[in-house]
Order: sequence, then C-alpha cells, then structure tokens
Amino acid sequence: MKIALAQINPLVGDIAGNTGKIADFIDRAVEAEADLVVFPELSVVGYPPRDLLRKERFVADSERAVEALASHCKTVAALVGFVRRAPQATGRPLENTAALLAGGEIGHVHVKTLLPTYDVFDETRYFQPGSASGVFNLAQTPLGLSICEDLWDAEALGRELYGEDPIARLAAQGARVIINMAASPFEVGKAARREELFVRQAARAACAIVCVNQVGGNDDLIFDGGSCVIGPGGEVIGRAASFREDLLVVDLDARAGRCEPIDEPIARVSEALKLGLRDYVAKCGFSRVVLGLSGGIDSAVVATLAADALGGDNVVALAMPSRYSSDHSLTDAQQLAENLGIEYRVVGIESMHAAYESALKDMLASGREEIARKEIAAENIQARLRGNIVMAFSNAFGHLPLATGNKSELSVGYCTLYGDMSGGLAPIGDVLKTVVYDLGRQLNAETGDERIPRGIFTKPPSAELKPDQTDQDKLPPYDVLDAILRQYVEQDRTAEQIVATGLDAEIVARVVRMVDGAEYKRRQAAPTLKISPRAFGTGRRMPIAQGYRC
Repeated sequence: MKIALAQINPLVGDIAGNTGKIADFIDRAVEAEADLVVFPELSVVGYPPRDLLRKERFVADSERAVEALASHCKTVAALVGFVRRAPQATGRPLENTAALLAGGEIGHVHVKTLLPTYDVFDETRYFQPGSASGVFNLAQTPLGLSICEDLWDAEALGRELYGEDPIARLAAQGARVIINMAASPFEVGKAARREELFVRQAARAACAIVCVNQVGGNDDLIFDGGSCVIGPGGEVIGRAASFREDLLVVDLDARAGRCEPIDEPIARVSEALKLGLRDYVAKCGFSRVVLGLSGGIDSAVVATLAADALGGDNVVALAMPSRYSSDHSLTDAQQLAENLGIEYRVVGIESMHAAYESALKDMLASGREEIARKEIAAENIQARLRGNIVMAFSNAFGHLPLATGNKSELSVGYCTLYGDMSGGLAPIGDVLKTVVYDLGRQLNAETGDERIPRGIFTKPPSAELKPDQTDQDKLPPYDVLDAILRQYVEQDRTAEQIVATGLDAEIVARVVRMVDGAEYKRRQAAPTLKISPRAFGTGRRMPIAQGYRC
C-alpha cells in the first residue's frame, strides 16, 4: 500500500484557496500512484480557525467544500480535515472532523476524540468530542483514523489528561496502520519529542503510525511539518521536510520512503522564525516591512531574519540617532544594511527630542521624590519618537512595522509602550536575549560570512537613552535573568523553587516582581512568533490586576 502524506500550508479561513491546494495535491498523489493521500487536521479551513467557527456560513462552506472535493477523488482515496455541525442537540455545536473521500463520495468519517485545552489550545470552546473510533479497510489494509491529540499519551503530556485511549481502541479493533492528521505547532525540541511519542505508540499498538502535520505560520503559531511514517518496530520509514510544503510518498509494504533530516535546535529556530515572519507578512496582505535599526543585536537579528524571509528589497531599516547614540552603533547599523542589501534611511530625532524637552520642561522639572521617574519619562520620549517615526513610515508606504524587542525585555517590562514596542509583529518576542546572540551567530553561519558585524556581538547591550547606559544598569546579567525567566515564565516554578537551583534570592524576587508588574505592557504588545513551551499571548493568560505573589 502506498500512502502520500500531503503536508500543506493552508491559510486560515480561505476555504476556496485551501480546497484548490488540496485538489492539486490529490492530483500529485494520483501521479505518484498512491492508494491514499492524507492531509492535516482541519486542512479545509486551516488551523486554528478560532472564532471564525462562530460564523454559521463558515461552517456551511466547510461542509460544502468537502462534498466538492469528494467528486475529485475518483482514482485515489483522500483523508481531509474539516469542521461540521454536530448532529446531537446537546453539547458543543461543532465537530473537528476527518472524512475519507473515495469513489467520488464521502465514506468513513471520524470525529476528534481528545480535545486539548492547554497552552494555545482551546478546542472545547467550539467542539464536541467524538465517541467512536472506527477502523476502515482500504487496499485490503485495516486503517485506524485519529486526529492530532488522539495520538498523544500521558508520558508526552506530562500527566493523564483524558479518561480514554483512542489508539489502544483502534489497535484492539484490528488496525494495522494508524493514521494521525495533525496541526502540531513548533517549539524548540518538540520534533524529537513527537517522534519519540510516535515510536512509543507504534510499539504499543503493534502497527505503523502515519502522522501528517500542517506546515506554515498562522498568526503567532508556526507549524513545522516534519510529517513521518513509523514502522511497527519503531523505525522511521519516511520523514517529510521541515518548514515547507511537501508530498511524501511511502510504500508501507516495502517500508520504503524518503527521510529528510532534522536540523540542530538553533537552526530550526532560525527556519521557524523565517517561516512565521514570511507567512505573517503575506497572509496579512503585506509585501514589505519596516523596522528601527539601532546597531544592537536585537534589531540586527530581526533585520536579517526579514531579509532572508522576504528578500532584502522588501525590508526598510530606519536609523534614528539621538545625542546619546554612539558612532559605532550607526556604523554597525549601516554596515549591516549594506551586507543584507536592505534599504537604509537615517532620520535623526535630536531636533524633535529638543522640542519635546522644551515643551515639557516645567512638567519634567525634577522634584525630590520623583527624580527617577522623571528621568525615565525623559528617556522614553526618545523611544516613543522612534516608534512614531516607524509608524509614520508604515502609514505612508504601507509597510508592516516590526517590533524588535526580545522575550527577556518583554518579561520584565524593560521596553517602552508606544515606543520600541510599536509594531504589527514582534518576530523575536519569544526569544530570550541569550538565545538572540545564538540566533545571530546561526544567521551568520548560514551564509558563511559576518553579515551581522562582529561589533554588534561584542558591545555591551544598551538602549542608548542616556550617557554610558547599559542594560545591566537596571537588569541582572542576561544569563542570570534568562535562567530565572525560563523557570518562572516557561515552567511556572515558584521563587523558592528557583532559588533552590542556586540563584540569588534577592535577584529572583526582584525579577519575579518585574515580570508580574509588566503584564499590562505585554497585553498591549505586538503578536510574537511562538518558539518556546510558554510564549506570551494565547499560551500564557495572566490577569493584569492580581495580588498573588510566589
């Protein structure tokens, strides 16, 4: 039996476009003489559709699209994912559904059994779980059908979340091959964990596992593809490419298929962010981007990612020097822009800064108890001027503005509302500062030259908003800060647990206070591209006004 794994990049809500893409891949599977072509979860509507599911016409269009696709499947069978209305009168009104299309008709139908409600997932908001896991026969082979979470076990999830095991049920019903249609988002290290899960489930069920994963960026989520086939003995029979569309054809009887490699973690982060940025720009209707280029590592990495993802001709960098900008920052920024082949413009803010100072002179006159706050206000004027300039350019030319802040800054509020936080997307907003440096080195290694100049890596990090300023004037060293943030933000550990790992109690307490106090800022931040187990946004929903301290 030959199965084609159709790893596609759908646009959420573009039912007509997605259906056309599915039809094209069905035709390619026919040319490859496949018996069955399998698509990802909710492939007709794209994942995650979120509150588009509340629109009745959207659901009806999904159902009609599957009926139309069925007529396209005359010589090959196809498994497609779609949303349909639930038949029962009670419970959630919709079902996350997979349908077998064969002989021009809709045949076997499976409804997703296990509905995740953790991290970025909120499926019980919309869907009623399925209760039956049936096995169907194709080409004299009993096939079991599952959808994404149906395959995940307690070991992979960290605890038993559900009271049933769809995979064990399929195996008990005689399935020789279990197919899983998935939309599993990227995060660092997840590809290896997924394959470990597939190997474990193949051994438990004593059958092959076929998993087809979505690829592409949808809002803050990046789907890395990597669809694969695991034999009953745990061997990888075939693996599709990561971070791009692919059609992988595997001969199950001969246990033969193409196996693409899995890159090192930092290389995967680079590819993931480029894919997420490219798709966010294109799927939101933009073609070019603009960002502030300071000569620091954060904006340098964002500019390089954008140039690689979109082409240098589609990136505009604005240098906005003030009286505090160092000469080397400007020369490094210009050299970077030349290396990347991006448009580079200099818009000085000194005259605007002076005008603000003059207009606000009396209000910002230092008082005994408010000196520190007024100094911060004076510094933030510069950041907001730069944010205004980037937004003005965006308005004038229709470019998507990119915010260049990293996760370490967003975590502790070391960023300016309506200033450096301004933008339509924050590509490295889920990348800790120490990892930003690793990512910069990776980007240089990809071309074998110093696209990002050496001086950008070696200078002390600084916002350059006052004389001789460095980030460490107000923050712990980034290696210490990031160690705390990994545990507090991404692992939900208490301050006491973090201190027990050997970190200073006073520093931990201060960082925890800063993280909790900056929630109101993050609620107003640009969307970030998720690469960690716990990203700000839909995956971490903290109240702004709250009094719990740990």
